[in-house]
Amino acid sequence: MKKDLQYVKFSAYGFLKNLKFFDPFLILFFREMGISFFQIGILYSVREIATNLTEIPTGILADSWGRRLSMVLAFGSYILSFLVFYFLPGFGFYLGAMVLFALGESFRSGTHKAMIMEYLKQQGMADQRVEYYGHTRGWSQKGSALSSLIAAFLVFFSGSFRSVFLWSIIPYILGGLLILTYPRSLDFSCDEDQDCENRESLRGWRAVTRTLGSFLGLFTSSTIRRTLINSSVFDASFKAVKDYIQPILKTLALSLPLVASFQETERVAVVTGIMYSLLYLLSSAASSRSGRFHSAVNAKHRALNGTYLFGVFAIIGIGLFLLGSVQIGAVVLFIAFYVVENLRRPGTLGVLSEQIKGSVMASGLSGESQLKTLLVAVISPLFGLAADRLGLGWAMLSLAAIPLAVYPWVYFRSGVDSPDPQASRRPDSSGTTG
Repeated sequence: MKKDLQYVKFSAYGFLKNLKFFDPFLILFFREMGISFFQIGILYSVREIATNLTEIPTGILADSWGRRLSMVLAFGSYILSFLVFYFLPGFGFYLGAMVLFALGESFRSGTHKAMIMEYLKQQGMADQRVEYYGHTRGWSQKGSALSSLIAAFLVFFSGSFRSVFLWSIIPYILGGLLILTYPRSLDFSCDEDQDCENRESLRGWRAVTRTLGSFLGLFTSSTIRRTLINSSVFDASFKAVKDYIQPILKTLALSLPLVASFQETERVAVVTGIMYSLLYLLSSAASSRSGRFHSAVNAKHRALNGTYLFGVFAIIGIGLFLLGSVQIGAVVLFIAFYVVENLRRPGTLGVLSEQIKGSVMASGLSGESQLKTLLVAVISPLFGLAADRLGLGWAMLSLAAIPLAVYPWVYFRSGVDSPDPQASRRPDSSGTTG
């Protein structure tokens, strides 16, 4: 795998993007500000709905008007949301901040991945999709690991979770400047039926119409639909619960005698920062080795099916540990869930990138993200309400029922529903095509 200057830039982007100092303390910040779990679920839902409404239009605009512009707009929206969170406390203002954050997600999601896939195609490295993306994603997790330690330091000395939003602005400014150094050739993709010599013909409103038509054509493929739903249900389940490790870590921190001499916020900052740093370092190692994992399994459908089921049973296990007041067990399973998500995600992206045309890659991957955000928008407030009324343990068990119930419709059957396009074109044992 060639690790040239652009590889360094891709990795640096992921590193800077994940310096979200608020991430390990977001739910604790909301709780500190008097927000209930149900209101937190509403905030998450508003973020996902706003992302859902703007996901496809921004993906199409990225493919039609330039991906670098889309990425710069994403960083600008993120920064505005951080400013609102810091300067304007209150549930109503937080709703607005979530909308701004969602707009940033919409401009970003799928767009940077499409740039990576386009670069690999230009360099004749398309067969290295999983390994290459896994390595760059590994740097994202390293950024998260460092971010957790810096965030713990900031919270420890400020005594409040709010300051982390202001400090998060710095790496996002650097990230926006980094995107401007990307080559112009990554702004668009060119397929065989387009005028590749005249890349300006790929932009503008005429290109929007062409891109929209190609995007809608994606959903005529049963293989792509199954891959999209499988990926979206798993990722939505993960995204809906991943931040709820924070109140568990808080309970664990307050019970540990090793940090008993610190104030409550300081104890939470130390334990949360260390645990999140460990979590992200393990996730980074998993992401970097995703290519080897999927190659070792020797069939993409087995890897996707296996990691899907692991996620379901991890959620069930977390719920049971919480009902038994075994916080450390719940934390261990949460960490394992994070690791499997990062082991699985590069493989899923590799499958989708094989199935989707380059000219609609950003909008196609945005479509996957949109389905995921729609599911999170529905799940989050229901999960928050269940956590308020029944406790986190029962809420986890209730959530696990969703991906478990739909599994018969989303699992990949070997030789029939293989996500590998080449495999799907080969005849199976009965002589029919998949």
